Amino acid sequence: MRHLAIATGLLFATQAAAQDPVLTIYTYDSFNTEWGPGPVVEAAFEKECGCDLKFVTAGDGAALLSRIRLEGARTEADVVLGLDTALIAQAAETGLFAPSGVEAGYNLPITWRDETFVPFDWGYFAFVGLKDGPKPGSFEDLAAGDATVVIQDPRSSTPGLGLLMWVKEAYGDRAEQVWEGLADNIVTVTPGWSEAYGLFLEGEADLVLSYTTSPAYHLIAEEDDTKIALPFEEGHYLQVEVAGMLAGTDQPELARDFLQFITTDAFQSAIPETNWMYPAVTPDGGLPEGFDTLVQVDKPLLTAPEAAASIRDAALEEWRRALSQ
Repeated sequence: MRHLAIATGLLFATQAAAQDPVLTIYTYDSFNTEWGPGPVVEAAFEKECGCDLKFVTAGDGAALLSRIRLEGARTEADVVLGLDTALIAQAAETGLFAPSGVEAGYNLPITWRDETFVPFDWGYFAFVGLKDGPKPGSFEDLAAGDATVVIQDPRSSTPGLGLLMWVKEAYGDRAEQVWEGLADNIVTVTPGWSEAYGLFLEGEADLVLSYTTSPAYHLIAEEDDTKIALPFEEGHYLQVEVAGMLAGTDQPELARDFLQFITTDAFQSAIPETNWMYPAVTPDGGLPEGFDTLVQVDKPLLTAPEAAASIRDAALEEWRRALSQ
């Protein structure tokens, strides 16, 4: 009888679990690592939703949009988390995303008016290196020196695309010339951020394209102050990362609940010390100690999202030509 009772209990538990609605979220690889925000966000939202939150990773940020375009209306995703300001106009043009209905008091360097995409964090791109290593102060300094660097592919990675837009915004018609100068410094181009940062940590390059906030991880989590972000004279390019709901989701109410959840303290308080970015809504407890030591950007750069798509194509062609020589 005892075995029958146990079996019956397991059957009812299995049936109850099967009845929980599933919310599928496509995101980039590093978001759902054991050290990333994914596990914290999943546990916090499941406490509220009575659902099963399922993260599906798809490479880096720019690869998310490519996958959604490929899958179209048949995608299993309910929400995509990890697009950014350089991609949202292209994402909107697919017609695959629906208005979020989210309202929040954001703490962003820009005014946010987009009704479809919900910001979850932000930061500035920067080259990260060692305190006792090379310290170029501009792209031209970097090109003129012999410091080696790892960057990400703009076709698959949002940091790689951000670098593309950074150079274009800073140099305009001279962008291709700058890339030609940088070509000798580039050790390799990786598909995503995780691969590039890993190569840097293994000593394969002096510098890596990352964020002004990246040294906070080493300082807070590892008590290591040897990693620094380099301030550049041209300024630094701003990235706002966003999430959006798919119009074809079969869980629209749950998807909207998650997008609203993004703006709450339960989500935002996890961002600084798991994604190592600035939260889109400042948590009740403020930012962790160590964030006050980071590079302060006096000259933020950003291409308007609606103009980014057309500029991207020309900038990508310049990048290809310069690096293929």
